[in-house]
Amino acid sequence: MSTNTDAVLYDHPGPRAKTRNLILTVVFGLALLALLWWIYRKFDEKGQWAGPLWRPFLEGSTWTDYILPGLWSTVSAAAVAMVFSLIFGLVFSVGRLSDHWWVSVPAGVVVEFFRAVPLLLMMFFIFFGIPFLTESPMPPFWAVVIGLTLYNGSVLAEAFRAGIRSVPRGQSEAGYAIGMRKTDVMREILVPQAARAMLPVIVSQLVVLVKDTALGYIIGYTELLQDGVNTLGANFGNTVAAAIVAVFIYVALNASLTFFAGYLERRTRRTGRAPRRTTPPGALTPVGGATAVEPQG
Repeated sequence: MSTNTDAVLYDHPGPRAKTRNLILTVVFGLALLALLWWIYRKFDEKGQWAGPLWRPFLEGSTWTDYILPGLWSTVSAAAVAMVFSLIFGLVFSVGRLSDHWWVSVPAGVVVEFFRAVPLLLMMFFIFFGIPFLTESPMPPFWAVVIGLTLYNGSVLAEAFRAGIRSVPRGQSEAGYAIGMRKTDVMREILVPQAARAMLPVIVSQLVVLVKDTALGYIIGYTELLQDGVNTLGANFGNTVAAAIVAVFIYVALNASLTFFAGYLERRTRRTGRAPRRTTPPGALTPVGGATAVEPQG
């Protein structure tokens, strides 16, 4: 007998609940529109919608000299930090799950330490402190990338660890039963399932990583916030307008990342399904250790 899982997990609203939800939706929608209208009026009173403030965005030089170079710096730092963060998180999550204390304990200390240190302080230390050790200047790009990697990689390590622990124990026990080693079980069974299960959390953290690149302007990294807002606003006197344009660029960038993650999730869900194997008529199939021929009709 089949059971309706949706009915068990979710109680469908009745007529009164539907009416209440509709009223709340309308009320909050009107409140949001009123807030947006109030913001628009306040900006209009201060002259922030004046044409001269927005006219520079219609000129190609504004984009090629300020916005696009800053966007490229943001995307390049975020892309490199994403790759390193995923590798860092995967390695240290497996390290924390190790059966050897001399691997799991140091891995746990590293993860907890870099999760606790503020990202901005970490960038400061890397940019100003590492040159005392190497006796050579630290490029702002690598200071931003390393800081993003250490912080976000530590958060992703915990996400991966939670995802691996969420996989049913029978999956790993089945792998051990057929003679697989722990490294094989991790690589072939646990990590792929954990990555698919924790994909929303991973994407959310990567979105945070993209936004955190804006902290790089404090140590002199010329990314979108520095070039597209501060420098552009200082030259044209339209800091608020430049900030609004930068907001929409960040939203589009993170929405593209979320869309790509959704596409990747759907693709892995399709490829993760094993095709149903059918035996052609007349093929040999094992029966009790012997070989039998299936009837053809």
